[in-house]
Amino acid sequence: MDIRQRLHLSGMDSHAPELARKWGLGLEVTDFCYAPMLDDPATLPAVREKMAGIDHFWLHAPFAELAPCAVDPLVREVTARRYRQALSAARQLGIRRLVIHSGYIPLVYFPEWFTEQSVAFWREFLPEVPEDMVLALENVMDETPRLMTDIVRQVDDPRLGLCLDVGHANTCASRTPPMEWIAPMAPYLRHVHLHNNLGDWDLHSSLGEGSIPMQQILAALLEQCPEATWTIENQDCAPSLAWLVQQGYLSEE
Repeated sequence: MDIRQRLHLSGMDSHAPELARKWGLGLEVTDFCYAPMLDDPATLPAVREKMAGIDHFWLHAPFAELAPCAVDPLVREVTARRYRQALSAARQLGIRRLVIHSGYIPLVYFPEWFTEQSVAFWREFLPEVPEDMVLALENVMDETPRLMTDIVRQVDDPRLGLCLDVGHANTCASRTPPMEWIAPMAPYLRHVHLHNNLGDWDLHSSLGEGSIPMQQILAALLEQCPEATWTIENQDCAPSLAWLVQQGYLSEE
């Protein structure tokens, strides 16, 4: 088995473009996670240089202080503006797939409010998204997959799907073991973030270092979500690539 056509490396590793070219993998562009980069005209040319020699991509949208479910309408306006900028950047770069944080914060948003307001936001925003593009909502502090699946089911638009962050599903914020996120999300799953931890903090450790049963996770993903793509989200992706070779998912270059 060789998964290189579905596998991406996160730009949080400064060597990700070089590794992606070496291994024939994709790249998840993370330069715009920091929203002010969207306002800097030098960012797009720099990102294009990183993309050279790589042929499949995701773009991670900005997320700090952004919330589709925000109580303050001015915050929702800023959120929509930043998402529009991310969408424009992606189109200029030829990227058609974006990851966007769900925006859920426990003890801040009632689940019913979060779902209702998120559905309203995405129904209003999605007409601005070209038909050939996909936005995938990522779990961060989400406690279960239920709210996210409810949002995508109610919006009912092929441009809106889900991104399962396996590491986030194993932190102290999650009330649901990582394996139990896969089946509910499977009908809507477009992308997966892969990293490990010890079940408490969001360490973004390599795939073989932590309490997540990564072999079982990957097997379940391949069986239940065969079309979903993956990104390794480590500050140093090389150990995870070595682990994937050891497990038979990649052939060594």
